[in-house]
Amino acid sequence: MAPTYPELRGKVAIVTGAGRLGGLGAAIAMRLAAEGARVVVADLGAAAGPHLPASAIGASDEMKAVLAEIVAQGGQALALPCNMLDGTAVEQLVADTVAACGGVDILVNNAGIGYLMKPIVEMSLDEWDAVLGVNLRGVFAATQSVARRFISQGRGGRIVNIASQAAKSGFPHAASYCASKHGLVGLTRVAAIELAAHQVTVNAVCPNHVTTGLGAWQNEYFAKLLGKSVEQYLAEMRARIPLGRPGLPADTANAVAFLCSDQAQYITGESMNVSGGEEMH
Repeated sequence: MAPTYPELRGKVAIVTGAGRLGGLGAAIAMRLAAEGARVVVADLGAAAGPHLPASAIGASDEMKAVLAEIVAQGGQALALPCNMLDGTAVEQLVADTVAACGGVDILVNNAGIGYLMKPIVEMSLDEWDAVLGVNLRGVFAATQSVARRFISQGRGGRIVNIASQAAKSGFPHAASYCASKHGLVGLTRVAAIELAAHQVTVNAVCPNHVTTGLGAWQNEYFAKLLGKSVEQYLAEMRARIPLGRPGLPADTANAVAFLCSDQAQYITGESMNVSGGEEMH
């Protein structure tokens, strides 16, 4: 099938948090690769302490599996490990991308922690810092590093931040997550203003619930919190979404591909809902 956005052929795209099969990041990486972009699949690669356990990150073997799937479909990609809590590692990710690919054109900030869910009165400051560290500080570090490259290259660029419905609405037990995603909308707006003179657009995508591996864990967590079965919880979710289903990884990936394309060259500073009508502001 011919690519939808042929102008993306040959572009170099970094997608963080892309090392888990079936995840949002992997879907985004695969979609951009299908458009002809050369994709850097970035993820942690190995567990890094209690807040970044092996069960919640893209390990090196799974990163290789994502890479293999992209290549099997005719795409070009490489896998690079990166801890988004480490500013030096983030800078190295960008430097390694430029060294391997000759430049960078697209940054998709997808890496995030969405599994440290607790009531405000029970969450530790250490847990709060981990969520804000990956979801907001890490995005800032990657944005700063890539923006400097965009400016020096002089050919513009695209930054797409994966926010969430939680960037616009509050949810119980998700204070740190909601705060980080609300903050990401603010960062998106400021970066869009500052980088516009360099023909760099900065936008966010705000999906509602997507049942990835993390999404399945969230289903179980919130169903238990509400005293419902997972089946009841999902049925009620479908009932409140006007289009009648939760999101799919492809829904977010499609929005990202559009925002990276020339079709979206006059769109910047936006936080696009991809929620089946569940979120409308």
